[in-house]
Amino acid sequence: MITIKKHYKIYSEFLKEKYHEKVYKLPINIPLTCPNRDGKIGYGGCIFCGDLGAGFENLSSKVSVKDQLSINRERIEKKYKAKKFIGYFQNYTNSYEKLSVLKKYYLDACIEDIVELCISTRPDCISEEFLKMLNEVSNEKNVQITLELGLQSINHKTLKILNRGHSLAEFIDSVIMIKKFDFDICVHLIGNLPWDDLEDFIETAKVLSALRVDLIKIHSLYILKNTKLGNMYKNGEIEICTVKDYVERVVEFIRYSSKNIVFQRLLARAPEEETLFCNWSMSWWKINDMIDFELDRLGAYQGDKCDYLGGKSIK
Repeated sequence: MITIKKHYKIYSEFLKEKYHEKVYKLPINIPLTCPNRDGKIGYGGCIFCGDLGAGFENLSSKVSVKDQLSINRERIEKKYKAKKFIGYFQNYTNSYEKLSVLKKYYLDACIEDIVELCISTRPDCISEEFLKMLNEVSNEKNVQITLELGLQSINHKTLKILNRGHSLAEFIDSVIMIKKFDFDICVHLIGNLPWDDLEDFIETAKVLSALRVDLIKIHSLYILKNTKLGNMYKNGEIEICTVKDYVERVVEFIRYSSKNIVFQRLLARAPEEETLFCNWSMSWWKINDMIDFELDRLGAYQGDKCDYLGGKSIK
């Protein structure tokens, strides 16, 4: 059983227990796009997303999958002395392509010492056929599978502003489909979207706990230059909550989350030269310490407010 450190379950401890040693992600960038970029459901992509997507440290997608893994492995192995790795298909929508093409990329990533494939995608780009193909790869190569779903917000009005091109319904549908397989589900959220408040974020924790998702990544909103969101920020059309408010949101989210959920991260990072706003011009670790301090001050911990499931009213 994973012990709760820092008042909540930490991803590194989860991986140690699962694989019995340190495991690190190796990013993989393949030549894909998104349905809200290429006209399938919209154009321009999410208003917060830059032209290169979200993988700032990714190698070019022109480099083969195996070469990307080899280059990134050498860097990580030297720094962290790691021996086991996760092939992380990170940028854009990594299930938005013909199944035969995707399967080849996934198989190419199953090199020695890769124990898991982590595939980042959108809720509306999951299908039964795709999941069956992933299951074949998992069985053939003896690798675990984690699907990372970009939700960002459960507020349908916020999703529309973000130009996500999907609603909460597609997310719920994708979780139900994935649950038929032995895959982990990680959900991406943005904790300080200008159109969401503390109540929205608490409800998000409750919905994800009710859906029994396995892992959560909370990102603090960073605003990239040369994006629609960046223009809105420069024109004074949006207001970002204070760092104190952000800490409160994350603390309450942790408290309302099921004790079974593992937190991959509580903040995002982005290169300073690429952003107009990021983490209130503070170090991410300092804000992380603020979250830990507040949990400690309150005597709070993950799940201490998770009292709303399993027929609360008749208990």
